[in-house]
Amino acid sequence: MSLACAFNLPYQLIAVSGTEQLSYLHGQLTQDMNLITEHNFLWAGHCSPKGKLWGAFRVFKHQQRFILLGSEAEVQASNRELKKYGVFAKVEIDTVKEPRVIGVHSHTQLNNVCDLLGLKFEGENTACDFGNNKALKLDNQRLLLYVDSDFCLPEDIAFNEDPSLFIEAGILAGEPQVNEQNIEEFVPQMVNLQALNGISFKKGCYTGQETVARMRYLGKNKRAMYIVQGPCSEAIAETELELQLGDNWRRAGKVIHQVFNSATNTYSALAVLPNDTEQSVSLRAKHSPEVALTIMPLPYSLDDQ
Repeated sequence: MSLACAFNLPYQLIAVSGTEQLSYLHGQLTQDMNLITEHNFLWAGHCSPKGKLWGAFRVFKHQQRFILLGSEAEVQASNRELKKYGVFAKVEIDTVKEPRVIGVHSHTQLNNVCDLLGLKFEGENTACDFGNNKALKLDNQRLLLYVDSDFCLPEDIAFNEDPSLFIEAGILAGEPQVNEQNIEEFVPQMVNLQALNGISFKKGCYTGQETVARMRYLGKNKRAMYIVQGPCSEAIAETELELQLGDNWRRAGKVIHQVFNSATNTYSALAVLPNDTEQSVSLRAKHSPEVALTIMPLPYSLDDQ
């Protein structure tokens, strides 16, 4: 039996280089960019001037560049906006050509898998270089590998064409991803970025900072991201959820990321709902009402730090 499974993932990347890359991104993203080193990755949001997300990214450093990793929709939106203001700074901003992002899901702990790949995460580090490549440690069972065309998987790691298992694990970990329909709709707290330490409330000004701060200090935020899951006989593409009230159903919120696991006939999704939604409520997919959904526990606290 293989030690782990590997999957090609549908992520894209933005590379930011140049002498002012740090200061430029520090004024654009919700994260304190001074905290990102070659040995870690951090979450960050990229917002419009009104504080609405263009994307939620994992950000890391590689070969003297900052790399933003996100979905195709997020990368397209943020790349466009970063370039719009980047003309006033000494930076170069590009989407990475033919990126290859591999997810690795271990059946047990990652130690043996890391040994196979030649990865060394010292202490609490969450990123490391191996050859010309970069590895991000998401948790004790998952890795993200950003690799070049020469990279080959060891024989003891099985390749799987269907990335659903890895995507499902990310959803159950409460890791946000904004889809094309929801670009520039939610403030960072609505997708739980504060719970992933993706917002610095001490760093000073950045694009959209006034709205983000108001949500925290004035208690203006009324929505949060929830994990929902339920049995499903086939893949569905849902945009909204409905909530049962007596004999009736009403709109509950929007789906921002979803996956169907054909091995278990399970639908899992991240949905933005009112932040006072009770975990015991009955939910269903609006356009596939036969799919009943349950709110799953979040693996982190939503209390602002």
